[in-house]
Amino acid sequence: MLQEITPVMLPVYERPAALAGVHTHYCPGCTHGIAHRLVAEALDELGLREQTIMVAPVGCAVFAYQYFEMDGCEAAHGRAPAMATGIKRLLPDRTVLTYQGDGDLASIGIAELIHAAARGEPFTTIFVNNAIYGMTGGQMSPESLEGQRTSSTPGGRDVQRTGFPLKVCELIAGLEGTAYVVRRSLHDVASIRKAKKAIVTALKVQQAGAGFSLVELLSTCPTNWGLTPADALTWVEEHMLPQYPVGDYKVSAAALRAAAG
Repeated sequence: MLQEITPVMLPVYERPAALAGVHTHYCPGCTHGIAHRLVAEALDELGLREQTIMVAPVGCAVFAYQYFEMDGCEAAHGRAPAMATGIKRLLPDRTVLTYQGDGDLASIGIAELIHAAARGEPFTTIFVNNAIYGMTGGQMSPESLEGQRTSSTPGGRDVQRTGFPLKVCELIAGLEGTAYVVRRSLHDVASIRKAKKAIVTALKVQQAGAGFSLVELLSTCPTNWGLTPADALTWVEEHMLPQYPVGDYKVSAAALRAAAG
């Protein structure tokens, strides 16, 4: 007689310890959730959760500090780099990161970003670029593409009137204080895995005190784009990647040593 074998069920998906077990307010299909998980996994793998302080902005990620099991605070609109500078200087042994969208970082907060990067402030910025103002109604952001329709550019972005999209990685990579500046995407599995490695590296760069580090993540906004979640992922691939090529825009020698350590 054949002996009945009871299958052993093993978990294939678990919540990272750094990620809080709460519901988020993000729209269905928004890739903020993916970005949150990648940050949480990176902190867990490096054993940094208990010493990390996250600075959240005003925007879709305004409540980000509530979604992580670590210390966090909220900055005024665009001022996350300024607040992170103060925290890191007061508590240099802490891991400090800002988590900002393109409306917050590339518009009202661009001066704070540039000067923090120029000074080489040793904290990490996670820059979520979905090419639109998500929280306030889908207006054009500095990252909106040429011809992109938004609630404030219903006929499409006219670069003759509003200027060209702002390429943040290319802009700050040339500053002497930057150590690690890369752009990744969240539109497919392979890209998500590369984004995770970049976040881990950026945190290692901070731990080594090598300078300012930034990881830009090309993300979706299905609600304000007027697309399904699946179509939004395709839109990133077909429209955002040509405008914002993924790649390493600056990896200093100190960053290379930190990544290898």
